[in-house]
Amino acid sequence: MGGQEMLGLWWTVPAGLAAVGYACSLAGVTRAQRAVWVTARVVEVHQPAHHDSKRPGIPVTVAFQDPATGREFRLRHAGRHGHVVEAAWVGREFPVRYPRRRPERFRLMVDVWGERRGLIWPNCTVLLTLVGLVVQSFFVWGWPWGLVCVGGLLLLNGALSRDGDIARARAALMDGAVAVPGRVVAVTRDIHTDGEGGEIVNHAPVVAFTTHEGVQVTALCREGIANPGLSLGRDVTIHYAPSDPSVLTPDPEHDRRERAAGVRFVVGLLLAGTAAVAVGAAALCHLLAVT
Repeated sequence: MGGQEMLGLWWTVPAGLAAVGYACSLAGVTRAQRAVWVTARVVEVHQPAHHDSKRPGIPVTVAFQDPATGREFRLRHAGRHGHVVEAAWVGREFPVRYPRRRPERFRLMVDVWGERRGLIWPNCTVLLTLVGLVVQSFFVWGWPWGLVCVGGLLLLNGALSRDGDIARARAALMDGAVAVPGRVVAVTRDIHTDGEGGEIVNHAPVVAFTTHEGVQVTALCREGIANPGLSLGRDVTIHYAPSDPSVLTPDPEHDRRERAAGVRFVVGLLLAGTAAVAVGAAALCHLLAVT
């Protein structure tokens, strides 16, 4: 099999998988669509142990009722069942899905964008398809068309990116943020290996605070606390959105910089895409003029 045939497989196989995924979604037979969706309520919050991994997030026990039997289930979630919970309090609600008659196999869904219709994997395979087409365009049609295709892909990603919307929504919530005292009650610890075999230690503090309404919140602060590895027991000031205590930061300036970085990333994609399309189109025009 030659190089061009391999490139063809790179995009035709994901395209086929995407078509199957979208067909299943339209037919309503994806795993997410066949699952039972209910609302779960946090009934107990468990503090992570000092130097545990941050990957499981904040462990919680959730309660939900199976609509088929009316039976209530109280099950523990610690990152192994769906998305990670980074801020928890008793009474917080989450969407939960599970196979019919198998509530113990529940998955807690912090973000249901694209999940209810089972479109996550088809969308990912479409991206692989487009990347394959872009790479093939360089080899089959030449670099000017390749640049146009690259620019189109960047523009598409910029247009579909949620980073800007998320940043703006967070900014709107944080505009009315209030400050309360908090305390670092644990520090998670994860060890990664770099390319040269060395170890990189990552720390993330776990903070506890009480809102003005008396809600006790436990949250994982990945950023915003200086010297996180030595922060156990430190008193900190937490700024949170009154309408959603999961939107919080110990450092408002850092939070603003992070939001601005998200917007700059989207703008950068759009500018790079526009430039690539313009250069590619100019090169094509030049080739047509010469010929």
